[in-house]
Amino acid sequence: MLTIDNIHKTFFPGSVNEKRALQGVSLTLQDGDFATVIGSNGAGKSTLLNAIAGAFYIDQGQIRIDDIDVTRMPEHERAQYIGRVFQDPMKGTASKMMIEENLALASWRGKKLGLRWSFQTQRTAQFKEALKELGLGLEDRMSAHVGLLSGGQRQALTLLMATLVKPRLLLLDEHTAALDPKTAEKVLQLTERLVKADHLTTLMITHNMRDALRFGNRLIMMHQGRIVVDVKEEEKSKLTVPDLLALFEKGAGVVTDEMLLS
Repeated sequence: MLTIDNIHKTFFPGSVNEKRALQGVSLTLQDGDFATVIGSNGAGKSTLLNAIAGAFYIDQGQIRIDDIDVTRMPEHERAQYIGRVFQDPMKGTASKMMIEENLALASWRGKKLGLRWSFQTQRTAQFKEALKELGLGLEDRMSAHVGLLSGGQRQALTLLMATLVKPRLLLLDEHTAALDPKTAEKVLQLTERLVKADHLTTLMITHNMRDALRFGNRLIMMHQGRIVVDVKEEEKSKLTVPDLLALFEKGAGVVTDEMLLS
Protein backbone atom coordinates (compact mmCIF):
# COMPACT_ATOMS: atom_id res chain seq x y z
CA MET A 1 0.00 0.00 0.00
CA LEU A 2 1.20 3.50 -0.86
CA THR A 3 -0.13 6.61 0.86
CA ILE A 4 0.88 10.09 -0.30
CA ASP A 5 -0.56 12.97 1.70
CA ASN A 6 -0.44 16.55 0.40
CA ILE A 7 3.15 16.54 -0.83
CA HIS A 8 4.85 19.62 -2.25
CA LYS A 9 8.18 20.11 -3.98
CA THR A 10 9.63 23.34 -5.35
CA PHE A 11 12.99 23.40 -7.11
CA PHE A 12 15.20 26.53 -6.96
CA PRO A 13 12.77 28.40 -4.66
CA GLY A 14 13.02 32.17 -4.72
CA SER A 15 15.03 32.23 -7.94
CA VAL A 16 14.14 33.08 -11.53
CA ASN A 17 14.23 29.32 -12.18
CA GLU A 18 11.72 28.46 -9.45
CA LYS A 19 9.68 25.41 -10.42
CA ARG A 20 6.70 24.25 -8.37
CA ALA A 21 6.93 20.63 -9.45
CA LEU A 22 4.46 19.07 -6.99
CA GLN A 23 1.57 21.09 -5.59
CA GLY A 24 -0.39 19.25 -2.94
CA VAL A 25 -0.42 15.75 -4.44
CA SER A 26 -2.40 13.16 -2.46
CA LEU A 27 -2.80 9.57 -3.57
CA THR A 28 -3.54 6.16 -2.06
CA LEU A 29 -2.82 2.87 -3.79
CA GLN A 30 -4.22 -0.28 -2.25
CA ASP A 31 -2.26 -3.54 -2.27
CA GLY A 32 -2.17 -4.87 -5.82
CA ASP A 33 -3.25 -1.64 -7.51
CA PHE A 34 -1.60 -1.12 -10.91
CA ALA A 35 -1.89 2.58 -11.72
CA THR A 36 -0.76 4.15 -14.97
CA VAL A 37 0.30 7.81 -14.80
CA ILE A 38 0.02 10.11 -17.80
CA GLY A 39 0.50 13.80 -18.50
CA SER A 40 2.50 16.21 -20.66
CA ASN A 41 6.16 17.06 -20.12
CA GLY A 42 6.64 18.98 -16.88
CA ALA A 43 3.40 17.68 -15.38
CA GLY A 44 5.25 16.22 -12.38
CA LYS A 45 5.11 12.52 -13.24
CA SER A 46 8.80 11.66 -12.84
CA THR A 47 9.11 14.13 -9.95
CA LEU A 48 6.40 12.18 -8.15
CA LEU A 49 8.25 8.89 -8.64
CA ASN A 50 11.54 10.46 -7.57
CA ALA A 51 9.88 11.82 -4.44
CA ILE A 52 8.52 8.38 -3.58
CA ALA A 53 11.90 6.75 -4.25
CA GLY A 54 13.71 9.31 -2.09
CA ALA A 55 15.85 10.96 -4.78
CA PHE A 56 15.19 14.18 -2.86
CA TYR A 57 13.22 15.21 0.21
CA ILE A 58 9.83 16.82 -0.27
CA ASP A 59 9.11 20.28 1.15
CA GLN A 60 6.01 19.19 3.03
CA GLY A 61 3.58 16.31 3.28
CA GLN A 62 4.02 12.62 4.03
CA ILE A 63 4.85 9.43 2.11
CA ARG A 64 4.09 6.02 3.57
CA ILE A 65 4.78 2.57 2.12
CA ASP A 66 2.53 0.12 3.92
CA ASP A 67 2.71 1.27 7.54
CA ILE A 68 6.21 2.74 7.22
CA ASP A 69 6.75 6.50 7.11
CA VAL A 70 9.54 6.95 4.55
CA THR A 71 9.20 10.73 4.17
CA ARG A 72 12.61 11.45 5.70
CA MET A 73 14.19 8.09 5.00
CA PRO A 74 17.34 8.27 2.80
CA GLU A 75 17.05 6.86 -0.71
CA HIS A 76 19.40 3.92 -0.06
CA GLU A 77 17.31 2.81 2.94
CA ARG A 78 14.02 3.32 1.11
CA ALA A 79 15.27 1.11 -1.74
CA GLN A 80 14.67 -2.03 0.32
CA TYR A 81 10.92 -1.50 -0.14
CA ILE A 82 10.96 -0.37 -3.77
CA GLY A 83 11.65 -1.97 -7.14
CA ARG A 84 12.33 0.54 -9.90
CA VAL A 85 12.88 0.51 -13.67
CA PHE A 86 14.08 3.67 -15.40
CA GLN A 87 13.49 4.98 -18.91
CA ASP A 88 17.17 4.55 -19.78
CA PRO A 89 18.02 0.84 -20.26
CA MET A 90 21.56 1.65 -19.11
CA LYS A 91 20.30 2.35 -15.60
CA GLY A 92 19.31 -0.28 -13.07
CA THR A 93 22.06 -2.77 -13.94
CA ALA A 94 25.84 -2.98 -13.59
CA SER A 95 27.12 -3.18 -17.18
CA LYS A 96 30.55 -4.61 -16.31
CA MET A 97 29.10 -7.41 -14.21
CA MET A 98 27.68 -10.70 -15.48
CA ILE A 99 23.95 -11.39 -15.71
CA GLU A 100 24.21 -13.83 -12.83
CA GLU A 101 26.07 -11.28 -10.68
CA ASN A 102 23.41 -8.66 -11.34
CA LEU A 103 20.70 -11.11 -10.32
CA ALA A 104 22.66 -12.04 -7.20
CA LEU A 105 22.77 -8.39 -6.20
CA ALA A 106 19.03 -8.03 -6.79
CA SER A 107 18.32 -11.12 -4.69
CA TRP A 108 19.90 -9.39 -1.68
CA ARG A 109 17.65 -6.34 -1.67
CA GLY A 110 16.80 -5.44 1.91
CA LYS A 111 19.51 -7.71 3.32
CA LYS A 112 23.04 -7.10 4.50
CA LEU A 113 25.68 -8.20 2.01
CA GLY A 114 28.15 -10.78 3.26
CA LEU A 115 31.56 -11.66 1.87
CA ARG A 116 30.12 -14.53 -0.14
CA TRP A 117 27.08 -12.74 -1.62
CA SER A 118 28.10 -13.47 -5.23
CA PHE A 119 28.97 -17.11 -4.73
CA GLN A 120 25.65 -18.61 -3.77
CA THR A 121 25.70 -21.30 -6.44
CA GLN A 122 22.46 -22.79 -5.14
CA ARG A 123 20.70 -19.74 -6.57
CA THR A 124 21.96 -20.37 -10.12
CA ALA A 125 19.13 -22.77 -10.96
CA GLN A 126 16.57 -20.27 -9.65
CA PHE A 127 18.11 -17.47 -11.70
CA LYS A 128 18.05 -19.61 -14.83
CA GLU A 129 14.41 -20.47 -14.32
CA ALA A 130 13.52 -16.82 -13.82
CA LEU A 131 15.46 -15.81 -16.94
CA LYS A 132 13.77 -18.55 -18.95
CA GLU A 133 10.42 -16.92 -18.23
CA LEU A 134 11.59 -13.84 -20.13
CA GLY A 135 11.76 -15.85 -23.35
CA LEU A 136 14.94 -14.10 -24.50
CA GLY A 137 17.45 -16.93 -24.19
CA LEU A 138 19.32 -15.16 -21.40
CA GLU A 139 19.26 -18.30 -19.27
CA ASP A 140 22.03 -19.62 -21.56
CA ARG A 141 24.11 -16.46 -21.18
CA MET A 142 24.46 -16.23 -17.41
CA SER A 143 28.15 -15.32 -17.65
CA ALA A 144 27.65 -12.62 -20.30
CA HIS A 145 28.35 -9.06 -19.24
CA VAL A 146 25.17 -6.99 -19.12
CA GLY A 147 26.79 -4.25 -21.20
CA LEU A 148 26.69 -6.61 -24.20
CA LEU A 149 22.89 -6.94 -24.13
CA SER A 150 20.50 -5.05 -26.37
CA GLY A 151 18.33 -2.30 -24.89
CA GLY A 152 15.28 -4.55 -24.79
CA GLN A 153 17.16 -7.43 -23.18
CA ARG A 154 18.65 -5.11 -20.62
CA GLN A 155 15.29 -3.55 -19.77
CA ALA A 156 13.70 -6.98 -19.39
CA LEU A 157 16.55 -7.99 -17.09
CA THR A 158 16.15 -4.80 -15.07
CA LEU A 159 12.44 -5.52 -14.69
CA LEU A 160 13.22 -9.04 -13.52
CA MET A 161 15.78 -7.69 -11.03
CA ALA A 162 13.27 -5.14 -9.71
CA THR A 163 10.76 -7.91 -8.96
CA LEU A 164 13.08 -10.82 -8.09
CA VAL A 165 12.50 -10.09 -4.41
CA LYS A 166 8.88 -8.96 -4.21
CA PRO A 167 8.95 -5.20 -3.61
CA ARG A 168 6.27 -3.46 -1.58
CA LEU A 169 6.06 -0.97 -4.43
CA LEU A 170 7.13 -1.13 -8.10
CA LEU A 171 7.95 2.14 -9.90
CA LEU A 172 8.16 2.16 -13.70
CA ASP A 173 9.35 5.48 -15.13
CA GLU A 174 8.51 5.33 -18.86
CA HIS A 175 10.46 2.09 -18.96
CA THR A 176 9.62 1.35 -22.61
CA ALA A 177 10.07 4.87 -24.04
CA ALA A 178 13.61 4.22 -25.31
CA LEU A 179 12.70 0.94 -27.03
CA ASP A 180 11.43 0.25 -30.53
CA PRO A 181 7.67 -0.53 -30.73
CA LYS A 182 8.07 -4.30 -31.07
CA THR A 183 10.49 -4.56 -28.14
CA ALA A 184 8.41 -2.13 -26.08
CA GLU A 185 5.36 -4.36 -26.54
CA LYS A 186 7.30 -7.41 -25.31
CA VAL A 187 8.49 -5.53 -22.22
CA LEU A 188 4.96 -4.27 -21.50
CA GLN A 189 3.55 -7.79 -21.75
CA LEU A 190 6.29 -9.03 -19.41
CA THR A 191 5.47 -6.17 -17.04
CA GLU A 192 1.80 -7.11 -16.93
CA ARG A 193 2.64 -10.77 -16.34
CA LEU A 194 5.05 -10.07 -13.47
CA VAL A 195 2.72 -7.56 -11.82
CA LYS A 196 -0.22 -9.96 -11.95
CA ALA A 197 1.81 -12.99 -10.85
CA ASP A 198 3.00 -11.33 -7.63
CA HIS A 199 0.06 -8.95 -7.13
CA LEU A 200 2.48 -6.02 -7.12
CA THR A 201 1.43 -2.52 -6.16
CA THR A 202 2.65 -0.56 -9.18
CA LEU A 203 2.95 2.99 -10.54
CA MET A 204 3.78 3.12 -14.26
CA ILE A 205 4.45 6.39 -16.08
CA THR A 206 3.70 6.43 -19.79
CA HIS A 207 3.23 9.04 -22.51
CA ASN A 208 1.07 6.65 -24.51
CA MET A 209 -2.63 7.10 -23.78
CA ARG A 210 -3.52 3.74 -25.31
CA ASP A 211 -1.07 1.98 -22.99
CA ALA A 212 -2.42 3.99 -20.06
CA LEU A 213 -5.90 2.70 -20.84
CA ARG A 214 -4.80 -0.83 -21.69
CA PHE A 215 -2.76 -1.63 -18.60
CA GLY A 216 -3.64 -1.57 -14.92
CA ASN A 217 -6.81 -1.02 -12.92
CA ARG A 218 -6.29 2.69 -12.27
CA LEU A 219 -5.42 5.74 -14.36
CA ILE A 220 -3.98 8.97 -13.00
CA MET A 221 -3.43 12.11 -15.06
CA MET A 222 -1.19 14.95 -13.88
CA HIS A 223 -0.90 18.58 -14.94
CA GLN A 224 1.31 21.32 -13.48
CA GLY A 225 2.22 19.29 -10.41
CA ARG A 226 -1.30 18.22 -9.56
CA ILE A 227 -3.49 15.15 -10.12
CA VAL A 228 -6.35 16.29 -12.36
CA VAL A 229 -7.88 12.93 -13.29
CA ASP A 230 -8.10 9.72 -11.25
CA VAL A 231 -10.27 6.90 -12.59
CA LYS A 232 -10.55 3.35 -11.29
CA GLU A 233 -11.61 -0.16 -12.20
CA GLU A 234 -14.87 -0.33 -14.19
CA GLU A 235 -14.87 3.37 -15.12
CA LYS A 236 -11.36 3.05 -16.55
CA SER A 237 -12.23 -0.04 -18.57
CA LYS A 238 -14.94 1.88 -20.43
CA LEU A 239 -12.76 4.84 -21.43
CA THR A 240 -11.52 5.50 -24.95
CA VAL A 241 -8.73 7.86 -26.03
CA PRO A 242 -11.25 10.62 -26.94
CA ASP A 243 -12.84 10.16 -23.50
CA LEU A 244 -9.44 10.54 -21.91
CA LEU A 245 -8.70 13.72 -23.85
CA ALA A 246 -12.04 15.13 -22.76
CA LEU A 247 -11.32 14.30 -19.12
CA PHE A 248 -7.91 15.92 -19.37
CA GLU A 249 -9.32 19.06 -20.97
CA LYS A 250 -11.94 19.27 -18.23
CA GLY A 251 -9.42 18.74 -15.44
CA ALA A 252 -6.51 20.77 -16.82
CA GLY A 253 -8.38 23.24 -18.98
CA VAL A 254 -6.16 22.49 -21.98
CA VAL A 255 -5.12 19.66 -24.29
CA THR A 256 -1.52 19.92 -25.46
CA ASP A 257 -0.13 18.86 -28.83
CA GLU A 258 1.94 16.29 -26.97
CA MET A 259 -1.21 14.66 -25.59
CA LEU A 260 -2.81 14.57 -29.02
CA LEU A 261 0.24 12.87 -30.54
CA SER A 262 0.73 10.25 -27.81
